[in-house]
Amino acid sequence: MINAFLGVFDVPATMREADAMEIESVHEDFGGRVRGLDLTGPLSSDDVEALHVAIDEFSVLVFPEQDMTDEAQMVLTAALGEPEESHVVFGRTGEIAYIGTIGNVIDDENKRDDAHPHTLSQKGNNLWHSDSSFRRIPSYVSILHGYEVPPEGGHTEFVSQRAAYQRLGTEKQAQINDLHVLHDYVFSRTKVAPVHDNHAASLPPIEQRLVRTNPRHGRQNFYVGSHARSIIGWSGVDSRQLIDELNELATEPARRWVQQWQPGDTVIWDNRCVLHRGSGYDADRFRRRMRQTRVRGAGPTLDE
Repeated sequence: MINAFLGVFDVPATMREADAMEIESVHEDFGGRVRGLDLTGPLSSDDVEALHVAIDEFSVLVFPEQDMTDEAQMVLTAALGEPEESHVVFGRTGEIAYIGTIGNVIDDENKRDDAHPHTLSQKGNNLWHSDSSFRRIPSYVSILHGYEVPPEGGHTEFVSQRAAYQRLGTEKQAQINDLHVLHDYVFSRTKVAPVHDNHAASLPPIEQRLVRTNPRHGRQNFYVGSHARSIIGWSGVDSRQLIDELNELATEPARRWVQQWQPGDTVIWDNRCVLHRGSGYDADRFRRRMRQTRVRGAGPTLDE
């Protein structure tokens, strides 16, 4: 179902043979803008497989002009795998919720201002991160749909840790390939705002592989971001030096791609290999309402 205009990408045969979904590359490292597929309608098994192939190939997929609803987003999420519960709601209350709002909108008339604790907490999203890298089984993909977007700010930036890994060179790759790293939500987010005690207690630091391999095509990437705290077996100084070096390499300005949201945009991104962050916006002046779901990964990274 994909007719891909890919530029530098190596196109799998399953993508070359399909003809309903068109993908235009948006950056030399990763990313595609998709036409020809309604994510809110019934998806065939071929459609779902084509989405999995495109996720593996492009890492970030943008679908403009989607007439999304919460119900349709949950159906799409379940089609791609097992929905992942919100760690925030579960951590604070023990309740299970699979979809949540990213932004400051409460209802049609009300919103939270910039000083509201909820708004302050969400500013943690402005750090480069991979969703749920701090969970034993981290996320496969996130799905984010824009309903209300501010006229200034509120963009989402993405970078490819896969492309950055290729820029390391073989000697550096060999140095890091077998390392493990602790990912720690509290370490990351308390730099921005306090973390609720219940929430913090539900998320102890988790050991992950530093280098991950895509199971379909075998391409590798390092796996860091703001939640990456320390390298197992290394001193704190050496740990931070390596993690900071990898994060800086991945997030060089020329390597970033910016999603400038329009209402109706749906974006699916691969948390296994990309980092993302919000650009921030003036919550005192503007409304922002995005709805997010996530798909749980295939298993612990240590089993990969």
